[in-house]
Amino acid sequence: MAERLNKRQKRASYRQAQKEDGISALPRKKFYRQRAHANVFSDHNLAYPTTPDHMDWSTLFPGFVADTDPVITPPPTDSSPANAISLPLRKLTKEVEVVDIGCGFGGLLVALGPVLPDTLILGMEIRSSVAEYVQQRILALRAQNQDINLYRNIGCLRANTMKFLPNFFRKGQLTKAFICFPDPHFKHRKHKARIVSTTLNSEYAYALRPGGIVYTITDVEDLHNWMVQHLDAHPSFERVSEEEQEADPCVRIMKTETEESKKVERNKGQKFVALFRRLEDPPW
Repeated sequence: MAERLNKRQKRASYRQAQKEDGISALPRKKFYRQRAHANVFSDHNLAYPTTPDHMDWSTLFPGFVADTDPVITPPPTDSSPANAISLPLRKLTKEVEVVDIGCGFGGLLVALGPVLPDTLILGMEIRSSVAEYVQQRILALRAQNQDINLYRNIGCLRANTMKFLPNFFRKGQLTKAFICFPDPHFKHRKHKARIVSTTLNSEYAYALRPGGIVYTITDVEDLHNWMVQHLDAHPSFERVSEEEQEADPCVRIMKTETEESKKVERNKGQKFVALFRRLEDPPW
C-alpha cells in the first residue's frame, strides 16, 4: 500500500507536477496557502538588485524584451549584499509603471492586465508560497490566451517592499502604486510595521513621478484614518477629490476584484478608499 502523504508532501508533489506537466491549468489555491502575516523585519534571504539598473525584468515580462544584446552590469562591490542580483541584463521595450504592493493572490493584477494592456504591472509579495501561486497563475493565463497575447504585461516577484523598494525602481518611474487591504497591525507596538508611514511615504514619493497616484483601500477604519493622516501630512502628496476618485476605473477594480475585497463583500463589511496624487517637487 502506498504511503499516505501529509499536507506538506501533497503541496510539494502538486507544485512539482505543475512544473513538469507544463503550465496550462490554473493553480489550485489550497496548495499555496500561507499564514496571512509575515515579519517584515526578518531576514527572508530575498534576492534583490543592487540598484534599479541591475534588475533583469526579462524573466517576468518576456513578451517585452527588446531585440538588443544583453547589457553587462558591473559586478557587485565588496560592500554589496551577498544576495544582490548582478547578471547580464536583457532590456525591455518599456519600464514597469504600476506596482501592487502586497499583491496577495493576484486578483488586482489579473483584473488590471487587460484594462492597461500597454502598461507593465508588477505585484510584490513577501510570502513565498503566495508569490509562487501568482507566478504560476500568470503563466497559466498567458498559456490560455496565447492567441490574443493577454496577461503578458503582468508579473510578480517575491520582495519585501518595506526594505527594498528603491532597489527596484528609479526616481519617478511609477505612475500608480496600489496598497490594498494591508495588514492593519492593530497593536500599538506593531504600528511600525504598517506599510504606510512617514518614512515609507518618502520612498513612494521617490518612486512615483509627479501626477502619479497612490491608491489605498482597507476594511479597517482605524487603518484608513492612519493612512490618510500620514499621506496628508507628507509634503509630496495631496488627496484626490471624491469626484475624481469615483471616476477612476482603477478604483472600481480595486474595490471589487481583489480576494480581500470579495471577502469583505461576502461579509457585508465596509471599504474605505483614499487616493493621493504625487505633487511636483518645489524648485530648488
